[in-house]
Amino acid sequence: MKDKMTIVLFSGELDKAIAAFTLATTAAASNMDVSIFFTFWGLNILKKSRFTITRFQGPIQKMFNLMSTSKLPLSRLNMFGLGPWMMKRLMKRTGMASLEDLMILAKQLKIKYIACTTSCGVLGLSKESLAGVVDEFAGASSYLNEAKDSKINLFI
Repeated sequence: MKDKMTIVLFSGELDKAIAAFTLATTAAASNMDVSIFFTFWGLNILKKSRFTITRFQGPIQKMFNLMSTSKLPLSRLNMFGLGPWMMKRLMKRTGMASLEDLMILAKQLKIKYIACTTSCGVLGLSKESLAGVVDEFAGASSYLNEAKDSKINLFI
């Protein structure tokens, strides 16, 4: 039986997403079963477009989606949006994989993406508003079921 790793991806910040996917792809390449549970702001990584309005959203949900219209910020030194641009440029220059490349690799390595149904409900996100890469829509109990058999559990 393979070792397992689970990640709760709560953050919608570029640097934290890159860290999560770097760890996930490294573990999967090391023959571990890996799942990522996207919840709250982590769901922004999976949204088809940054500003997503659905018929399920109330005014507060629309406001949250409006606030996430820009590309993923950096957790520190965002510098009014200039930080992510500089980080991506530096990553490219040094040969580091981009978040997009890491996400493609993650799917090739069969990393399981789980979107939190509770967070989707709170934020007014429908299945259609998320990219087609989600393997499962589930709640916290499904994550806990995955985590209880895992050797490594991370919260990012």
